[in-house]
Amino acid sequence: MVTLSPALKERLAAPLQIGDLEVNSRVLQSPLSGVTDLVFRRLVRRYAPTSMMYTEMVNATGLHYVKELPRIMEVDPNERPISIQLFDCRPDFLAEAAQMAVDEGADTVDINMGCPVNKITKNGGGSSLLRQPELAGEIVRSVVNAVNVPVTVKTRIGWTDKEINILDFAKRMEDAGARMITIHGRTRAQGYNGAAKWEWIAKVKQVLSIPIIANGDIFSVDAAVRCLEMTGADGVMCSRGTLGYPFLVGEVDHFLKTGEQKPVPTPVERLQCAREHLQMLWEYKGDRGVRQARKHMTWYAKGFAGAADLRGQLSTIETVHQGLDLIDRAIEYLLSLGNEAISNPTPEADPA
Repeated sequence: MVTLSPALKERLAAPLQIGDLEVNSRVLQSPLSGVTDLVFRRLVRRYAPTSMMYTEMVNATGLHYVKELPRIMEVDPNERPISIQLFDCRPDFLAEAAQMAVDEGADTVDINMGCPVNKITKNGGGSSLLRQPELAGEIVRSVVNAVNVPVTVKTRIGWTDKEINILDFAKRMEDAGARMITIHGRTRAQGYNGAAKWEWIAKVKQVLSIPIIANGDIFSVDAAVRCLEMTGADGVMCSRGTLGYPFLVGEVDHFLKTGEQKPVPTPVERLQCAREHLQMLWEYKGDRGVRQARKHMTWYAKGFAGAADLRGQLSTIETVHQGLDLIDRAIEYLLSLGNEAISNPTPEADPA
């Protein structure tokens, strides 16, 4: 059974303070490329109304030359708190993009210095900045001077196991004016493989005074609590654990605030959420939204009788009606099996 130690409970009782912004949750939804659009954020916020949400990362160079906001930068005026994440290696372009982000309604501007994807790092963005700490500091200073909202950084612990430089790097970001740092406890070389090295997050927390958010391997309430106990971090950020499971941020947030665990959604409830997700994506983006929904639908279709077949079918849907029909038939089938099949995941399940 998961429990909060008295020390952790006391430490997390106050709101998260990011510069002059007060956030009434210690659990954040990570920016995820191709995932955390307006529709996904609305679903997550339903269960975690006070948590900080992040847009997908936005290319500052693209903004500079196109001079118009991409759809991924769109935020709902009512979805607060919200952060817009930017990436690039040009301080002036990032400062310009940050101003546009604030005009769009961002409560904070986050700079991506952790993305491991080659097409980002080869152009000097993402985690490649771990190898250019002076430039990274210049970027933060430039953005801080350009906007009147807190500037934050999301990064990793280093480039490789032999180049773990997060202690020096994080201190440079703080000195440059960053008001919070989120640390994914893996190196760039790891990608998403192996275990997150939470011990490095703990080391950073011991030497910095700004809030530190722990990221990596937060797939459950239990993992979030263990991470917070081990690292002393000021909060956790949920990433891949929310794929097909927009309930996770709310589950962790509820537990940290009350010490009580929410009931795990049943397979039928997860499929009902998938149905709504598909419908909303179609209404928001049309046929392109249906194509984007394919991956989301396959993430939802896990851990119940018939899930594998359903995943295969949902991965090729062409229309919203085709997808809705598949989900409806799966729900009807699960209901026909009775309460035990509905409430108990199969061994295939990884609900988080």
